[in-house]
Amino acid sequence: MADSMKMKNYPLPYSKLSFYVILYFLHLVNSQSPVTDRDILLEVKRQWGSPSSLHGWNTTGSWCRWPEITCSDDGAVTGVSLKNYNIVSNIPAKICDLKNLTSLDVSYNYIPNGFPMTIAYNCSKLEYLDLSQNYFVGPIPPEIGRLRHLRHLDLSANNFSGDIPRAVGNLTELRQLRLENNLFNGTFPVEISNLSSLETLTMAYNNFTPAAIPPEFGNLKKLSFMWLSSTNLVGEIPKSFENLSSLEQLDLAYNDLEGEIPQGLLSLRNISKVYLYSNKLSGSIPSQFAKPSRLVEVDLSMNKLIGKIPGGFGETEGLEGLYLSMNQLSGEIPPKIGLIPTLKTFRVFTNNLSGILPPEMGLHSQLQYFEVCGNRFTGKLPENLCAGKALLGVVAFQNNLTGEIPRTLESCDTLETIQLYDNSFSGEVPPWVWTLKSMISVMLTNNSFSGKLPAEVAVNFTRLEISNNRFSGEIPTVGISSWKSIVVFRASDNLISGPIPEEFTGLSKLTELKLDGNSLSGELPKKIRSWRSLTTLNLARNNLSGNIPLPIVSLPNLVVLDLSQNQISGSIPPEFGLLKLTSFNLSSNKLSGKIPNPYNNMAFRDSFLNNPNLCAYNSELPHCNAVQTHHSKSLRPWILAVILVIAFVVILVMVGLIMLRIRGNKRKKNNNSDISEIALFT
Repeated sequence: MADSMKMKNYPLPYSKLSFYVILYFLHLVNSQSPVTDRDILLEVKRQWGSPSSLHGWNTTGSWCRWPEITCSDDGAVTGVSLKNYNIVSNIPAKICDLKNLTSLDVSYNYIPNGFPMTIAYNCSKLEYLDLSQNYFVGPIPPEIGRLRHLRHLDLSANNFSGDIPRAVGNLTELRQLRLENNLFNGTFPVEISNLSSLETLTMAYNNFTPAAIPPEFGNLKKLSFMWLSSTNLVGEIPKSFENLSSLEQLDLAYNDLEGEIPQGLLSLRNISKVYLYSNKLSGSIPSQFAKPSRLVEVDLSMNKLIGKIPGGFGETEGLEGLYLSMNQLSGEIPPKIGLIPTLKTFRVFTNNLSGILPPEMGLHSQLQYFEVCGNRFTGKLPENLCAGKALLGVVAFQNNLTGEIPRTLESCDTLETIQLYDNSFSGEVPPWVWTLKSMISVMLTNNSFSGKLPAEVAVNFTRLEISNNRFSGEIPTVGISSWKSIVVFRASDNLISGPIPEEFTGLSKLTELKLDGNSLSGELPKKIRSWRSLTTLNLARNNLSGNIPLPIVSLPNLVVLDLSQNQISGSIPPEFGLLKLTSFNLSSNKLSGKIPNPYNNMAFRDSFLNNPNLCAYNSELPHCNAVQTHHSKSLRPWILAVILVIAFVVILVMVGLIMLRIRGNKRKKNNNSDISEIALFT
């Protein structure tokens, strides 16, 4: 009994207490389900505000079947792809609780604020990270160097600024580094050259502090794509670029690079596209080419290159585009360039090139663009430019070319533009030129072409320029409805005659009409108000007559008007002052009356010369009162003569009346005397 009482006073044995504690914790564990990747994803969805684009994320079914999710064989989430899902808030930190996450793509959304630090610290297994096309701002933190497993990093098309951190050089597994189209305004590190596995490097369109390309970039042996255009690069292209044996595409356009192009650049065995346009590169074009060459496009335009076009271009069997315009190149075009079977675009305009054009150009390929303007070429156009049935444009203005438009172009239904102005072409322009199926513009100014104005043009024809040639005949009326798309019509200094037909005012899209220096006659069309898009009207140096039509003041866009050297008469409509003209000329006509405001001042004096009957109420121009006084003085002799004649007639009439009156009085007296005498005798 005593023993039992004693036992009641003691606490529970330690072993029994431990048993209850263990039971308690087992209860806690059993009462909570394990957190799954589904739970994490649903929490991410909730923190994003449960957007409708994620309506498929729910508590039923396997999350590995959701289209945005990639899983491993054991059901662990390894990839989340939410491209263009209208996400508008920050990336939840919870997403890094996906312990096996290796790929995250949230591109093309509206995610704001700075680089998500939670990714740098907690998503350590990431191999693929795409944050492009969002609204991220601020600098890239140096902590990005913690993501040492990254193979693909795309931060392009955001608003990141500042420097690219040197820590990027720690991402030694990187294959793709895309940073283009941001607001970086600091520097990019030479440590990028440490990325020995790098295949793609794009930093284009950033306002970096002006800097030279680090020669160490030539160590990137696996680099196949480099895009650094518009990044404020200065200095020379490193000679070490000749070591980029894997390089396929190089784009350094829109920079301030100087010096010569490395001689071995075009001979890299894998190089296919080289874009160095809009720099300050000098010297000659490298003459070394790989054999076989894989070149597809070479654009060296807008530099200061000199010398000849290397003949090696003609030995490239896959070249599609050669762009050498706006340099200082000289000599002839290598004839073999016309033999390239794949050539589609050939642009060498604005150089000092000479000689004849390759006669076989277009014969062996589907040539689309042939642009050789602004040189000193002679001879004729190649006959077979459209042999490949793909030609879109012939641009050969400002040369010394002769001959006629090649007849082989008659079947070129793809041709959109012919620009041959400022040459020495001749012959009659055949009607088919205007009606080619795809033709948009024909520009033949300053040649010796002849022919009639086209009665019909192609449906999309917008620009017709034939000034300073020998075109003759009248403006057509039949078929003029096909001109409805014409925007610019320039036919100055030709032999065009006849009136401007009323039907011509139906060209409602016309913005520029120049028919000066012809032999047009008749009056200006009455329906001129239909030209509501017109900005320039030049009909000077013709034989037009009649009055200035009042509807001309209702042309809202007219800023240039020249009707000088015609036979136009009558007064200038007072409403003429409503026009917002910046340049106009009415000189050498037969206009009369007052010059309307606001043009009755010295600034516009030349606009009214040789119209002796025009006047203005302004002391700097012929004064209207003075003109009227002059007219009065010129009429005064006639008026005096008329007055004298009238006065003479009046005097004669009065004298006659007086004579008759006197004679009548005498007769009356004689009658009275006779009566008296009769009475006396009576």
